[in-house]
Amino acid sequence: MKRGPGSAYLALVVLALIWGFSWIAMKVATRDATPLALAIGRSAVGAVALLALLPATGRSLRPPPFVPTLILGLLQTTLYTVVASVAIMLGSAGNTSVLVYTMPFWLALLAWPVLRERIGGARWLALFLAAVGLAFILGPLRGGTTVSRLLAVLCGLVWAVSAIWAILLQRSGRYELLSMTAWQMVWGTLAMLPLVLVLPCAARWTGSFTLAILYLGVGASAAGWLLWLFILSRLPPSAAGVASMGTPMVGVISASLLLHEIPTRGELTGIACILTALLVNARAAAPRPAPARPGTRSSEQQT
Repeated sequence: MKRGPGSAYLALVVLALIWGFSWIAMKVATRDATPLALAIGRSAVGAVALLALLPATGRSLRPPPFVPTLILGLLQTTLYTVVASVAIMLGSAGNTSVLVYTMPFWLALLAWPVLRERIGGARWLALFLAAVGLAFILGPLRGGTTVSRLLAVLCGLVWAVSAIWAILLQRSGRYELLSMTAWQMVWGTLAMLPLVLVLPCAARWTGSFTLAILYLGVGASAAGWLLWLFILSRLPPSAAGVASMGTPMVGVISASLLLHEIPTRGELTGIACILTALLVNARAAAPRPAPARPGTRSSEQQT
């Protein structure tokens, strides 16, 4: 495993809170804006925030290699954000957030052939428990159309592909984390602009919409994607994917509290399964003490 798993898991806890509540903010924002306006607004705010952070932290504003960063931006910012915005407009916040988190299963499947990552038995068990949890949360599927559900699953697939691409870029050693996150968001936001010629793009700048855009831009987009790419640089893909399952639980719980999308007994059972999956995954990721070499004694035996 890569160095620093403890900091990565701490980042996942913070990320679960940020992204879990972001689905509520998105649902609120779609009351006053079209999906494209929401996607452009949040991504533009996030890009500006990250660009401002570069010189503030002593980093150069010089962009990283263009084409690979553009591909990441098209996947992680353009396609993911636009599709997620449409899905949340057509569906409920709770179920959409859960369906997007089919991502860990796509990520595990892609990491196997592309990154040559072997998944141990404990992690397969964690993936199975997470799948059972998702099944309980989604059945029966409430609050959304078939289109919204398919779009949410597509978001999960796009997210997994972007994660694989980000890992490949980071392994090349040519990309600084903050710079890559900032510029992929810049190129991804600019790529959305031609869509205004073919898709509705309008917003009413109410107080709730303004607050939602600021939260989604600075928190969910800028800080969120920076944390996610940091996590991918510290954890194996399957571990990061399963560990991220805390986010849909936050989404379901916050949706029940703030949007009155009350969880059923099945959804509560699903949350319990996902919690168990997180514990199994954390246990699998815990470092194990190296076995003592023959002919050596432990420090306790020597005293």
